[in-house]
Amino acid sequence: MIKKGITLCLCAAALVGTAFAQEGAVPRGVQHLDHVYVIMMENHAYAQIVNNPDAPFVNEYIKHANYATNYFAVGHPSLTNYLEVVGGSNFGVRTDNAPDWHDATCSTNLSTGFVSTDNPSSPNICPISGTGTDAATPAIDYSNETTGEPGDIDIDGVRSYAANRRTVGKTIADELVDAGLTWKTYQENLPPTGPDTVNLADGFFTNNTDLATALPGETTSLIGLYAVKHNPFAYFANIQAGTDPNNSFNNMAAFTGQTGLFADLNSGHVPTYSFIVPNQCHDQHGRSNAGPDCEYDPNDIGTQIGLNPGLIFDGDAALEQIVDSIHHSPAWNEGRSAIITVWDENDYSVAPTTNKVLLIVDNSEGNTGKQSAQFYTHFSLLKSVEAALDLPCLNHACDNQTQVMSDLFGNEGGNR
Repeated sequence: MIKKGITLCLCAAALVGTAFAQEGAVPRGVQHLDHVYVIMMENHAYAQIVNNPDAPFVNEYIKHANYATNYFAVGHPSLTNYLEVVGGSNFGVRTDNAPDWHDATCSTNLSTGFVSTDNPSSPNICPISGTGTDAATPAIDYSNETTGEPGDIDIDGVRSYAANRRTVGKTIADELVDAGLTWKTYQENLPPTGPDTVNLADGFFTNNTDLATALPGETTSLIGLYAVKHNPFAYFANIQAGTDPNNSFNNMAAFTGQTGLFADLNSGHVPTYSFIVPNQCHDQHGRSNAGPDCEYDPNDIGTQIGLNPGLIFDGDAALEQIVDSIHHSPAWNEGRSAIITVWDENDYSVAPTTNKVLLIVDNSEGNTGKQSAQFYTHFSLLKSVEAALDLPCLNHACDNQTQVMSDLFGNEGGNR
């Protein structure tokens, strides 16, 4: 919802997105990669992580890896950004609502132009498919955490994205399978029954569990460690239908178990593309019923003041474990690989706080300690990964204004 005369485009110069073709040419500017690992962290701004003493691993890590100092999330809340990282579009979704599981009768947001928001509230998300129009990303937003001034800054307070009328309801997963490559999303605390119809889970019990029957006398509510809003692939109709076993719920695993993240890394049998999501305590998101070190930040205002130090520290330690496990995997030294760690958004980026977040690129063939001040977004991340895996660009990743992060991947000259 746009108020006080602020238009979606503000002015032509402020637009950083142009509605081009749904799927375009293979981007250039990054050397071929054999394995890509994308690790998603949560809800903290660049300034809240960099130089934070409660994040010792990250702050040592960026001294040896490459990182962006001018990288921005695109909108709010979490799900919007996760969709953009894997699909180059919000697909008309600007809320964290759960999927409308397996509903083949509903009309997709792309087909109707409907925008799912928190303010006003919207129903669950129709399974994404087909083509159509996604949601615009205004410079100042009133549809999520605030309905009045000063509003949320969706990017940097100046830039915006017009709605793309030719959005295709696909993700990088579809492109990988089409190219004969493999993918997997590793979701910590995904239950053993899998992700189907699961919105929240603690690793075993889910939102579908009758806890009173399963555990008579239990008074603690379900701790939502796994959250479907952090599993963007689950929102797509073809994944829910599962007609292609290579592009279905079969591609989703927990961190532990015989098919989990750590087992795959130990064996060296990893997919081409790994989308790695720690649970809501370990990604620095927080939960209100999981103990003090997982409690939400007392006062999240875009600075280190008011943060929960335990939440930052535990997330930092969890990230260190994941990165070390990748480094020690046989796959890390087979061919060329890269680990990309990124925070999804600066939660509560109320104006004048911007939506700048930290992105780190760790290359298996070595890093230069590059600090890039180039303007990048989640669309740049997708475009760069597509370039590295020889895949076509998708949606806003095809925009001319979306830059490939050649400097961070150690290929500033842009040669293949």
